[in-house]
Amino acid sequence: MNLALALQRAWLRRGPLARALWPASLVFATLAALRRLAYRTGLARSQTVAAPVVVVGNVVAGGAGKTPIVMALVRHLQARGLQPGVVSRGHGRRTSDCREVRPDSAAADVGDEPLLVARETRAPVFVAASRVQAARALLAAHPGCRVIVSDDGLQHYRMRRDLEVCVFDDRGAGNGWLLPAGPLREPWPRPVDFVLRTAGAARIGGFEVRRRLAAAARRADGTPAALAALAGRPLTALAGVGQPQAFFDMLRRQGLHLERAIALPDHYDFGTLPDGLDAAELVCTEKDAVKLWRRRPDAWAVGLLVDVEPAFWTAFDRALDAKLSSTHGPETS
Repeated sequence: MNLALALQRAWLRRGPLARALWPASLVFATLAALRRLAYRTGLARSQTVAAPVVVVGNVVAGGAGKTPIVMALVRHLQARGLQPGVVSRGHGRRTSDCREVRPDSAAADVGDEPLLVARETRAPVFVAASRVQAARALLAAHPGCRVIVSDDGLQHYRMRRDLEVCVFDDRGAGNGWLLPAGPLREPWPRPVDFVLRTAGAARIGGFEVRRRLAAAARRADGTPAALAALAGRPLTALAGVGQPQAFFDMLRRQGLHLERAIALPDHYDFGTLPDGLDAAELVCTEKDAVKLWRRRPDAWAVGLLVDVEPAFWTAFDRALDAKLSSTHGPETS
């Protein structure tokens, strides 16, 4: 068992490993509290941008499925006639500048999640080490943009936000301890505007999100195949995401036969492939496909769809409309 997997299992309960790491979590808690205090007292200043900012993030390390929520929000805003834009740091990219993400960008230059969002929604997406810089560049290049959606950044206090959406998967808050003794990046509960959670995290409260696989997979050239048509064929599943086992389980529930299920590190770049896959028929997540297709354009990518209970959209629209009707003043430096 590798260290990352051991920690993820330890974070589900307050067992021996978690208890051994608990003293270190006190140091993390102190540093996090001092950082929050600096922003509350004005020692550090949050910066505004000239459009409402909606941050979609989580307080749990290891990924909680926020990017599908980002895409659902973007599509909802587009359906309302509001032009949204998306900003991100572009985790795992080899560059550090501020740049626009285009559908033909290389994931290594812009990050896999921003590239997926740009390809699937066609909304403008910018990445930068500073989300404030990314948002300002986006608004300068696309002045018609009316809402900024930040993919991650719940703990990025430097950018002032108008609405916060916190996402949980079935793990909920785990054992409730801060890193490294638990999965929390900051204490929970803490005030947010909206909580979205899967059914397994019912103790968290908030609006329920149901996740399901798309009915069809597709290859790099757009060739589709219904998942039912792939059932019974010997497949090798690859997943370089935060919770790869969840993807494998969903594939099996759709009747797919997985000869191998290979869990890879989150944001795996597919510079190399695991041994023995040259002739294998591959199936992967859409996030993996934006990188894997450069080596294996024949791999089947399966999209993850989210269904959010309607009450969330009603409440979200009401809250956002109040922000859109308010004046966004001049940017602070």
